[in-house]
Amino acid sequence: MNTFRIRITVSVLLLFIAGMKTQAQSDTTLLKRKSADTTKQALNMDAVYNRPFLELGKLPVSLGGYAEVNWQHIGTDGISEGHQFQMRRMTLFVASSITNQIKFLSEIELEEGGKEINIEFAAVDVEFVPLLNIRAGIIMNPIGSFNQNHDGPKWEFTDRPISSTQMLPATWSNAGFGLFGKTYSSGWMFGYEAYISGGFDATIIDNEENKTFLPSAKANRGRFEEGNTLYTGKIAARNSKIGEIGISYMGGIYNTHERDGLILDDERRCHVFAIDFNSTLPELNTTIIGEWAWVNVDVPDTYTQQYGNQQHGGFIDIVQPIFKGKLFNWENTVLNIACRVEYVDWNVGNFRETGDNIGEDLWSIMPAVSFRPTTQTVLRLNYRYQMQKDVLNNEPAKTGGFNFGISTYF
Repeated sequence: MNTFRIRITVSVLLLFIAGMKTQAQSDTTLLKRKSADTTKQALNMDAVYNRPFLELGKLPVSLGGYAEVNWQHIGTDGISEGHQFQMRRMTLFVASSITNQIKFLSEIELEEGGKEINIEFAAVDVEFVPLLNIRAGIIMNPIGSFNQNHDGPKWEFTDRPISSTQMLPATWSNAGFGLFGKTYSSGWMFGYEAYISGGFDATIIDNEENKTFLPSAKANRGRFEEGNTLYTGKIAARNSKIGEIGISYMGGIYNTHERDGLILDDERRCHVFAIDFNSTLPELNTTIIGEWAWVNVDVPDTYTQQYGNQQHGGFIDIVQPIFKGKLFNWENTVLNIACRVEYVDWNVGNFRETGDNIGEDLWSIMPAVSFRPTTQTVLRLNYRYQMQKDVLNNEPAKTGGFNFGISTYF
């Protein structure tokens, strides 16, 4: 049976290739790369379409994607797993312009060699006017900036920000719908998004981490079909000389408080607020990217204080080009030095009994060197130094080590 399936698959592929070859003989523009226009002013909300795609002749579908390959050698308090080689993710994009004002885009991510396969985005956009558009499907909730603008080749660091992945649930997407739009005025660009979607569940306080941990909700595949409602909204403004600032909110009930009309528990809510900023300084061309978020969760009184009801954290990236020009037959290479500073506190507050500060916080600094042979490919060498305290504020665990990686669109 397996042999038969393999033969069928090979036959289909051969027919597909033959068809493409025949088409190529009559259409010299069969394969055409459509690159993202990096000179055009755009908001973080535009990241979903601001990617390079490969157009296949006259077919109405465009393809794209990116890959991330890394090596790392990192240890905590002298204990290390040695050399680690990782194919962290390969992401595929499929886009189609159904008509001039109706578009579809999907983003499918394969992580850790295919152990996890996730549909991160699959939505239809219906555009009426620039200020009023409808989006429906699996949407990327616009909390902060990284959640939407997360493609590996856009960043100078092999690791994603800790606050975006271990405090907020990075690449957090849900089935839902909503409105979005943009407008322009006197050198300013304004945008908004407002969505209603599936959301969090009780695993954010009932998980293997033994703390309040929003990313645990990503494991619940049932949220794409049923569950609690999540409201997400963002407004953003951008000036070509100043940069972009965004303010966002995400929240809703996270627990199962009733079933078939029977009240099981009080409604318990989760609220997340975030502010993000990015700018490029003139003359020096220094890029600054920052994000900070606050999390508030209604934790039941029956839970111990290691489950925090308040969290906050964020990061700031500073990237400085030190060389631009032709190198190794590449016309427009860029060599950068960069640094990321991060902080997360998973449990803000003091113990009720003693008044002492509750621990569970983390500091990290990551200097980096990156080389871009093209705008779509980056080679990154990072060093991480990190200190993390436990809930009792004991001597922090110290982590250090090197990462090297390559990330590219294809």
